[in-house]
Formats: sequence, structure tokens, C-alpha cells
Amino acid sequence: MPEGDSVWKLARRLDRGLLGRTITRSDLRVPRLATRDLSGREVIEHATHGKHLLQRFSGGVTLHSHLLMDGEWSVTGPGKRLPSRLQHQVRVVLETPTGTAWGLRLHQLDLVATDQEHRIVGHLGPDLLHEDLDREEAVRRLLVDPTTPLVSAMLDQTRVAGLGNLWANELAFLLGVSPWTPVGEVDVVRLVDRAVTALRHSATVEGAYQVTTGLNRRGETHWVAGRQRRPCLRCGTTVRMVEEVPNDPANRRTWWCPRCQPGPERPG
Repeated sequence: MPEGDSVWKLARRLDRGLLGRTITRSDLRVPRLATRDLSGREVIEHATHGKHLLQRFSGGVTLHSHLLMDGEWSVTGPGKRLPSRLQHQVRVVLETPTGTAWGLRLHQLDLVATDQEHRIVGHLGPDLLHEDLDREEAVRRLLVDPTTPLVSAMLDQTRVAGLGNLWANELAFLLGVSPWTPVGEVDVVRLVDRAVTALRHSATVEGAYQVTTGLNRRGETHWVAGRQRRPCLRCGTTVRMVEEVPNDPANRRTWWCPRCQPGPERPG
């Protein structure tokens, strides 16, 4: 699943392909937007808020997309197009004189006035990648219900925006606590500091994308995520995993080292 750093890096890639260019042809392949046309508008910004992408155009219009589990954007050069086997997955086509952006499998797509973006993202918590991040507000929101399990609090985008399942699991390990520790029992100031540092490092440093251990060797890029039944890289204890709760975004697949992360296990 794309996380805040994923979408931030996507925005920078779209900057290289589209920023400052004028749309010569647009095709929004969802029924309620099919008659809308972005042709003639200049791409002025690719902003992000958590896992949400906000493509801002001249004339005060914003195209909002959310990648959810499998959405993606691809950019091709002038006159190029995606292979025919992918065309049925295309939901957005934005063509410019220097290339074309293709939005694939975009399950959430909206076109709104730029000054009405709050209708789409206003419910979200502070974005940990934003330079103007209000850390005190992030801490306050994470603690709004101190009994919430740590991983569930981190995955709740109305508390803080941008942390997905990978980072929730890895940050719990780095804090040395069970993923199901009540968030009120965690040093949340330290959590926010670690999360900000980790996301910004992942998003901006070459070769550091979602490498949480500092090691780029195969199988050693994460402390616990994806390492079930393998030894903990720190203590050698077998990493455990429990499956996600279906249709519950606050209870995704969870990995942890029972020795390095003492504390409660998921109820039930």
C-alpha cells in the first residue's frame, strides 16, 4: 500500500513530467467526470496530504486522487502510450507537448475548486511530511483516545496523515513496544519525532526509500515488516505476524518481535 512518502515521491516524479506544462488533451474515465475537460490549463503544483495527491491547475481547479492499495501513475514521453494490456485500467489521461501522465486503477477521483480542497482532505490529521507540521497538534490527535492500540492510532489518518502499515509496524519496533500497547502509554512526542525523521529521510534521500534498518541488503531492509518466521535482526527471536482484520483499516497485518517489543498482544 502506498504511504505518505510514496505519494510525495510520486508528486516529485509528476513534477518532472508535467509541472509548468499546459494540458493539450485530458480524458477522465470515470462516469461522473467524463464530460470534464482540463485542456488548456497549466499544471501549477503537485501537492500531497498524507496518501492523497492534489494536482492543481491554473484557473483554480484541483484533481484529487487516492491510490488506495493498487493505484499508480505512469508518465510516458511525447507520442508514447501505455501498452494496450493496461488501457482498461486507465482512469486519467493528461497529455502535454512533452509527455503524457496516465492514472491507473484510481478508485477515488474528484475534481474540485482549489479553494474547496478541504472538502476532500479537511478531515485528515497533520501531514508528517509538511514543513509547517504542527507537532503539538499531531501529538494531541494521537492521544485523543489514549486506550487505542498504538498501530491503530498510527493508521488512523484523522490523527496523523501519511503513516501506512509498513511504517506503523517499523515505528513500533523502533520504539521498543508491542504494536498493541495503548497509545497513551507510549512516548508520543518521541513517536512523532521518529515518524517525521523516518518519512522525510525515506522520501528525500537517494536509496533510502522505505529502508528502515539502514541496510540495503536483500531481506534486511526492514526490522519486522514482512519477516514472519524469520529471526529478528536485532536479537534473533522469531518474528511473529497476525493477519489483518477484514474491512478494518485500523487492524492491518501486523509483525513484531516479542522480545524486542514487550507488551500486550492483539485481543482475541
